[in-house]
Amino acid sequence: MRRFPAEFADLLTPKGRALLAGRHPAAGALSHPRCRFLSLDGLIDRRQALAAALLLEKAMLPHLRLLEAPIPPETIWGQTRNYAEALPKTMRQRTTHLDNPRSAGFRAAKEIGLIGLLRSESYRAFATMLAGRPLKAKYGLQAIAYGAGDYAGPHTDHHPEEADAAHGYLDVHLTFVTPGVRDQFLVYAKTGHFTEMAAAAKPGLITAYRLPFWHYTTPLRAKAGQEETARRWLLLGTFLFRE
Repeated sequence: MRRFPAEFADLLTPKGRALLAGRHPAAGALSHPRCRFLSLDGLIDRRQALAAALLLEKAMLPHLRLLEAPIPPETIWGQTRNYAEALPKTMRQRTTHLDNPRSAGFRAAKEIGLIGLLRSESYRAFATMLAGRPLKAKYGLQAIAYGAGDYAGPHTDHHPEEADAAHGYLDVHLTFVTPGVRDQFLVYAKTGHFTEMAAAAKPGLITAYRLPFWHYTTPLRAKAGQEETARRWLLLGTFLFRE
């Protein structure tokens, strides 16, 4: 693969196209009040997913910046009462936003057709089908890469200060992994407890979140001797609901 296809639909398997057409059990699933998270395997062609990971490695990796937020020492040594721990969002990953045409990351993404794919009519239609409700025309794009040991700690992705997102919004994640990845998992809360876990490092996996809710991403584990090349690529679309 030298370029991404112009339409997201061209990456899809027959099952993926069935969802796009509304003929899949997951169509509209996130409109149900108790459904906050979907993990959908087998909707993106596996061979294209593996090729996409290699293309991202070559074209996008040089344009990512390290995003690192370790646990602050004061969360322990500044604590004055027993069992009064308060953990801020912690993480380590590499990322670039894909909304600024002047940025090097945007230009590299456009060169390989990634911007066209993620702005295609079928990608937005796919997200709308998952949401089961109308979405605003404008949406955000981001590329994230998890290397060996990279993770995202417990967080909610709640934005109460932003009027458009304060009452919820949709994230759609497309996952592409290099051959050196062993595993990574998404853990999320149900009825107030971190009881749910889904494999997150499958080639071509599509995950969708109706945010906010509590979740975290475990450290990526590499296969033995492949720590330098193991990477999970995450292409993220953030969609606001239309009233």
